[in-house]
Amino acid sequence: MEPYSHVSVTARYESETCERLVTFPVNIYYVKAVCWDSLPIMFIASRVGLLYMAVLSVITMWFLLTGELLKILNKFYKRNEMQKIAADQGLDARLFHQAFISFRKYVLEISTLSADLHIILNDICCGAGHIDDLYPYFMRHAKQIFPMLDCMEDLRKISDLRVPANWYPEARAIQRKVIFHAGPTNSGKTHHAIQRYLAAKSGVYCGPLKLLAHEIFEKSNTAGVPCDLVTGEERTFVDAEGGQAEHVACTIEMCSIQMIRDISRGWAWTRALLGLCAEEIHVCGEPAVINFVTELMYTTGEEVEVRNYKRLSPCSILDRAVESLDNLRPGDCVVCFSKNDIYSISRQIESRGLECAVIYGSLPPGTKLSQAKKFNDPEDPCKILVATDAIGMGLNLSIRRIIFNSLVKPNINEKGEKELNTISTSQALQIAGRAGRFSSIFKEGEVTTMHRDDLPILKEILSRTVHAIEIAGLHPTAEQIEMFAYHLPDATLSNLIDIFVSLSQVDGMYFVCNIDDFKFLADMIQHIPLNLRSRYVFCTAPINKKQPFVCTSFLKFARQFSRDEPLTFDWVCRLVSWPLVPPKNIKDLVHLEAVHDVLDLYLWLSYRFMGMFPDANYVREIQQELDSIIQLGVRNITRLIRATETSATPGIDPLSSQRRPGPSPVSPRRVRGAPKAQDSGVEARQLDKSLGSRLVQEGLLTPDLLRQLQKEWSKEHRQEESFCEPKGK
Repeated sequence: MEPYSHVSVTARYESETCERLVTFPVNIYYVKAVCWDSLPIMFIASRVGLLYMAVLSVITMWFLLTGELLKILNKFYKRNEMQKIAADQGLDARLFHQAFISFRKYVLEISTLSADLHIILNDICCGAGHIDDLYPYFMRHAKQIFPMLDCMEDLRKISDLRVPANWYPEARAIQRKVIFHAGPTNSGKTHHAIQRYLAAKSGVYCGPLKLLAHEIFEKSNTAGVPCDLVTGEERTFVDAEGGQAEHVACTIEMCSIQMIRDISRGWAWTRALLGLCAEEIHVCGEPAVINFVTELMYTTGEEVEVRNYKRLSPCSILDRAVESLDNLRPGDCVVCFSKNDIYSISRQIESRGLECAVIYGSLPPGTKLSQAKKFNDPEDPCKILVATDAIGMGLNLSIRRIIFNSLVKPNINEKGEKELNTISTSQALQIAGRAGRFSSIFKEGEVTTMHRDDLPILKEILSRTVHAIEIAGLHPTAEQIEMFAYHLPDATLSNLIDIFVSLSQVDGMYFVCNIDDFKFLADMIQHIPLNLRSRYVFCTAPINKKQPFVCTSFLKFARQFSRDEPLTFDWVCRLVSWPLVPPKNIKDLVHLEAVHDVLDLYLWLSYRFMGMFPDANYVREIQQELDSIIQLGVRNITRLIRATETSATPGIDPLSSQRRPGPSPVSPRRVRGAPKAQDSGVEARQLDKSLGSRLVQEGLLTPDLLRQLQKEWSKEHRQEESFCEPKGK
């Protein structure tokens, strides 16, 4: 029969010669057949014989001893000295807490304690021991639930990120020259760097976008400099036999040098700067990054040559906001920070008889180029551009005036949480600088806002000094994670990453990037049997986790891969339901964009697992066809929006299911200082289907003006009723 609990009984033993305390263990058993007032009668058996006691006395004693143990354990937990010693052994505050909870449960609920721990607890209860004596037993238990504590020294060495420059011995073996081209947007800094690239015997161009890599690829080959193209999803060799050219145009998963501090992607730029094996490295960016790059290169023993540039054409901030879409002019670009605002603005522009081009981040590269070409073509009737901040990443556009539709943009903070913030000075300058490009037909640029009350805020943002960059991002490499897995073979990839980050050491110049996206994918495919290196590669795939279809396809890719079954062209066609037809509404367009992302994912994986993704050429062909289909949809985006509205439930905004939290500056927009929508209560709900509500949604009225008009109309209506009322009544 298993004991119900295990306690200690201390008895006083007296004889003629001495007096002492004798402590012996006692097991308490249930006797289920006998009950008294619904309480089980307990018998106590000891090693020295049977002691029969009253039921209530035994229960009272048992609970008193349990309470005493709780006090002892809680005192141990609150000892700062114990927490500090545990931290030195690898137990940070979070792990210490988890280990203590488990240890306390073990002590209070285990049927038989080990003899040595039993004696220690007994001594502490009797005042013969100290609470700190529990520490070795606590650590012994902690190592059982956290196996990495046994190899903590090795893990600390592996996760030491204080000298990332040493990760690239080949780059350290040569003396590199770093030239920093510093200047604002449209200052010619990139042009000068590209000219040196073309003149060099060999070179690598690292661009922020596939579009820019394509541009340099074409420019190099047009200039008679053979150049290959390498992106995450594409490999193009100018040599028909597959020989490598001396020049390569490729993408890096970053936008520009100042994004080295990006909390999610800064590590990619850091790796490129520290690890490129080239005699000469040309870096383009804002002056705010100069000191940091100089200090960073000091750690590698390399000097930085700085070349400063000034803007080639003037760009001024206007004193008046646009206020109405009726005031748009040829060459205007309305900048929005959400896709739903893109839909809303473009619909309102075309309802005024104007054509507009549309560019946003999730569009395929071919569609972006097509829309940019349409806007830039002086013979095309399209003279207005509606775009997200994607235009700030190097697209060459003939823009005369940048109009900020909003100054609030969704961002991810250091904790990986989404929040709405006013755009930074660096972001505002990058976007505003697209107006009046030196190579465009507009030699002077203008910047303003759509709404009057945003204009002074924009002026204040642009007048600030750009904050200097002081830190760079890092990310654990596949080799580091594999070494962790050697010591912790039973840990999941997500747990390995967590442990790595918790143990990692960085100096003041670096930080560990947010790894939530990596962990999201790792958790998604954890149940699929993959070796660690393949699992790591899958989790670094560039996918949009907000798209359910993309995530589902990613999961199917991993599952098919784990079965060692090649992902053929026919298999992919069945997955995406190819062939596809032009979109009939916005929902169809969004789905086609997701399918394009899935094909991108296939191509990205095909260059890492060629044998398992054998039909990259066929997939690229249908992706190009899909790009054309999406282009057709974007050209008819207003018709798609109308079709979406027609099919939506009457009285409900068809885009509301996609709308992100936060203000939507034109559709519908709350003016600063105006009451929130919920403050108007029933009145707002009654106006959902009214003309007034539609005018507010289209940005032609503000809620304040609507309420003022309602009051005036009600007043006039009462006056008319009073005038028409018979006098004798």
